[in-house]
Amino acid sequence: MMQKNVGGLDKIVRVSVGVVLITLAVLNMIGPWGWLGVIPVLTGVVGVCPLYSLLGINSCRVSK
Repeated sequence: MMQKNVGGLDKIVRVSVGVVLITLAVLNMIGPWGWLGVIPVLTGVVGVCPLYSLLGINSCRVSK
């Protein structure tokens, strides 16, 4: 299982942007590209971003 690397504020922004993109796609305002909003929604909900893992980024708080 992958380690979580998406923190709180990052999750909120990802889910919000994703929902806006999906909504615009459903309303046919931006075309099919809006369905890419599924990606930030999924990574925000799950808390794991594969691209962050590749780049070594972690926006989660480090607990000690």
